[in-house]
Amino acid sequence: MLKELLYPLVKYFTAFNIFQYITFRAAYAAVTALFISFLLGPMLIEKLKKLNAGQEIREEGPRTHLLKSGTPTMGGILINLSIIISVLLWQDLHNIYTWITLFSIFAYGLIGFIDDYLKIFRKNSCGMHAKFKFGAQTALALLIVAFIYVNRHDTTTLLYLPFFKFAVIDMSVLYIPFGVLLLVSTSNAVNLTDGLDGLATGLIILVGISFSILSYLSGRADYAEYLQIPYIVNSGELTILCFALVGACVGFLWFNAHPAEIMMGDTGSLSLGGVIGVISLIIKKEILLIIVGGVFVIEALSVIIQVLSYKLKGKRVFKMAPLHHHFELKGWAESKVVIRFWILGGLFAILSLSTLKLQ
Repeated sequence: MLKELLYPLVKYFTAFNIFQYITFRAAYAAVTALFISFLLGPMLIEKLKKLNAGQEIREEGPRTHLLKSGTPTMGGILINLSIIISVLLWQDLHNIYTWITLFSIFAYGLIGFIDDYLKIFRKNSCGMHAKFKFGAQTALALLIVAFIYVNRHDTTTLLYLPFFKFAVIDMSVLYIPFGVLLLVSTSNAVNLTDGLDGLATGLIILVGISFSILSYLSGRADYAEYLQIPYIVNSGELTILCFALVGACVGFLWFNAHPAEIMMGDTGSLSLGGVIGVISLIIKKEILLIIVGGVFVIEALSVIIQVLSYKLKGKRVFKMAPLHHHFELKGWAESKVVIRFWILGGLFAILSLSTLKLQ
C-alpha cells in the first residue's frame, strides 16, 4: 500500500524513489512485523489469560509438559496479524502472489483457530476431528493449487530438482495433486514440530530467511540466468512477505522462548506451514523445500515410522514421536533439544542455499 501511495510522489521528491526497491520494503516489513508483535504480544497474552484460553496437554506426553497446562495458546493470531498488516503496508498490492499468500495465511490460520478453539472449549487436546481437519486442509490446498494452475506460466507445472539445471519433468495436470500433497504435508509437518517452547518458531525463522533469498533471486532475471534457476516474473515481491514472516516470528519468539508465555497453537503452525508450502510452489522450489525444512521432514517421518512400526510389528522405534519428544525422554533438557534442532535447521538452510551453485 505504501508503494502505491508514496512512489508516485517521486516526481515531487526523489527520495520516494526508494519505495520501488524490494530490499528496502522487505527490511521495513520485517521491522514492522517485529514492532507489531512486541506491541500486541503482552495485550494478547493478557486477553487469552482472561478468557482461560490455555493449552491442553496430552496425558501420554512427557510428564514435564504437564507444567505447561494452562499456558495461553492461539499465539498464531499474533504471528498472522503481524504478517498480514506488514505485507499490506509494504508489498505490491497489484501482485497476484501477494493475495495468494495472504489468503493462504488467513485460511490455514482459520482452520487452526477452529481446532484450537475446540481444544479450549472441550478442555482436552483432541480439538477438531482428524477427518474434518485433514479434509479442510485438503480442500483448501486444492483451491490454492487449482488457482495457481489456472493462472500458470511456462514453468508452473515443471518439476526442478536440486543440483540439476533444467526441469526433469512437466507434470501437466498432475501438478494439482502434487501441489495438494505438498501443502497438506508441509502444514502438518510444521504442526507436528510445534511441541517445544520456541522450536517451530526458530525453525520457521531459518526457513523464512532462506526463502527470502530464494524469492529475491528467482524474481531477478539477471540473477536467475546467472544461477541457472527458473525466473519467475514478479516473484521477487515474496521477499517482502518472507521478511515479514521472519520479523513476526522473531517478535513472537520473545514471548515463546522457554519458558513460554504463549504458544502458537494450530492457528500459527498450520498457517506458517501452509504459506511456506505455497511459496515453494510459486518459486519452483518444491523439492528443495525438503532440504530447507529438513527438520520438519524428519519430525514428520518419525511419526510415520512410529505408527507403521507399531501397526506392523507391534513395536515402537522411538520412545515417543515426534522426534523431539524421543530426545526429551532420553534425558535431554527441553532447551537443549530446541537449540540443537535449531542448529540442525541452520545446517539444512545453508545446504539448501549451496545448491544454487552446485548445478
